[in-house]
Amino acid sequence: MSSIEIKDLDDAGEEGQYFVSTCSHVNESDEIDTCAEKKLAWLKKMHDKGLRVKVAFLEGKPAGFLHMIPIEYSPWGPIGKDLMVLPCLYVPDKWKGKGLGKALLQAAEKETRKQRKKALVTYGYYGDFWFMPASFFEKHGFSLIKRKRVFREGEKAYLSETVLLWKVFDETAEHPQFLNPRYEFKPIDGKVVVDLFSNIFCKEGEAQRVREVVKEFGGKVVLNEYPAEDPTILSKYQLSRAIFINGKEIGWGYEAPKDGIRKAIQEALAKL
Repeated sequence: MSSIEIKDLDDAGEEGQYFVSTCSHVNESDEIDTCAEKKLAWLKKMHDKGLRVKVAFLEGKPAGFLHMIPIEYSPWGPIGKDLMVLPCLYVPDKWKGKGLGKALLQAAEKETRKQRKKALVTYGYYGDFWFMPASFFEKHGFSLIKRKRVFREGEKAYLSETVLLWKVFDETAEHPQFLNPRYEFKPIDGKVVVDLFSNIFCKEGEAQRVREVVKEFGGKVVLNEYPAEDPTILSKYQLSRAIFINGKEIGWGYEAPKDGIRKAIQEALAKL
């Protein structure tokens, strides 16, 4: 039987911390490494707020991890109180089927009870989506709270279904709510306005590309940044990650590429 050990981030050593902060993208690029340093610093800073990272080691090597954070500080939502959120549990494909996910989830449940939170909440997905499968959490005792479908633009078929699930430890727990975006575009005469809802917890590389591309245009483009890790900003706008150019959201289904950001800004400038 394979030997599994679950460690807290501070006890995971340099190798484990690097594995977590790069989301397992070890030695892939300087951009990932730079963003990983910022993420790791934030994860450690938020320890006093109750954030915990559990790292799974298989035969002495990091092979999976999860993040958990009190809902009041979660930069990925949802909205609620007295709950612990599990926004990410990840085991690379090559290590799946060895019990790592189950071991991590058990550690998360133990930590939730230790911090006296009323329930452990997570996002899950059905349909054509590889991340955080809802069926995994249902298998381990989580129940469905709410569901939301993501549709292709102009089509009836949906790409995936996002759901909120939880495991309750206190019957007085109140249902969390999906984020309800409250973005409103505020134009500036003669300028292209880029509104960046960044999230140091995830996709910081995308945010850095936006910052760098905006600088290329000098005073022609105004950048407004709204960091989701600031609870007051997330509460006000309820957007965990997004890019708007003159009020129009842009996206590719993956991290925004520099060429795509640049082209979108150029098209907006041409319309001024």
